[in-house]
Amino acid sequence: MTETRREARPDFLDNSMIVGAHPDDELLWFTSILPRVDEVVIVYSDFWAQPGIGERRRAAIADYPRGNVTCLDIAEAGAYGCAEWTQPRPSPHGISLGLEASRREITRLARKSISKVAPLDITRIAAEGVARAYEANFHAIYDALKTRVRPGMNVFTHNPWGEYGHEEHVQLFRVLDRLREEVGFRLWMSNYCTDRAMPLAMRYFHRAPGGYIRLPADKAFADRVAEVYRRHDCWTWAVDWAWFDEECFMEAPAADSEPEAHRHLFPLNFFTIDAQRSSKWLPLAVTMSVASAAIGVTLAEAI
Repeated sequence: MTETRREARPDFLDNSMIVGAHPDDELLWFTSILPRVDEVVIVYSDFWAQPGIGERRRAAIADYPRGNVTCLDIAEAGAYGCAEWTQPRPSPHGISLGLEASRREITRLARKSISKVAPLDITRIAAEGVARAYEANFHAIYDALKTRVRPGMNVFTHNPWGEYGHEEHVQLFRVLDRLREEVGFRLWMSNYCTDRAMPLAMRYFHRAPGGYIRLPADKAFADRVAEVYRRHDCWTWAVDWAWFDEECFMEAPAADSEPEAHRHLFPLNFFTIDAQRSSKWLPLAVTMSVASAAIGVTLAEAI
């Protein structure tokens, strides 16, 4: 029964590509189409706050249970948790970052200053601030993908609110939305959302219900891919995550769509995540003394 359904491949999977931000995003948000698209492109590999994660991710991709999966090998900016999600403001490079980005910059400068007078692993310090890295990544992703996308393709990527509100997912959507205008391909998104991301998601609801495609999740294949990530110690999601039975896909609205009254979108796969997850990446807490020292460094570097 499953094989018959796969043979009747939907037209929107012809000449198709999934573009996911982080390894396992292509699985979490595109479970139903992952084994059926022509190509899978993953953006990020290394992340300074998790030494060795890039090597483990590359090993997992090499061990992937399907072909034509590649990675752009761009380093993560570490922007997750930096936007003001209660009042999100899109920016030319994704979404505007708020006070958390400034706090992390103070931490970075403090560690940089301390490393000059005390033993501290310099590799555990970001080379540049989150805001600068985030902006630089927009251009790096744009340049890398411009040579990969073609007119007439069906490209699947993160929705414009970043599923659960991930700043780097939002950025990738906006890169591909810009390329869609320039190159001329169809851009598709799936239907995952959380309460945190809803204020931004609401901006993309339309006056009239739009058409969408509903597909059953391929849970067996999803379990195989998840096991590869676990085996290589780079699975980032919940260990007890349960796959939704179905996913919905629709052509993505423009990044700067205007909200309308009496709005509709499509059935959402709505879920929640651990509220503490956004802070776990930061390897050093900022004490008042360290923060004060970092403020001095910030002022000195600004002069």
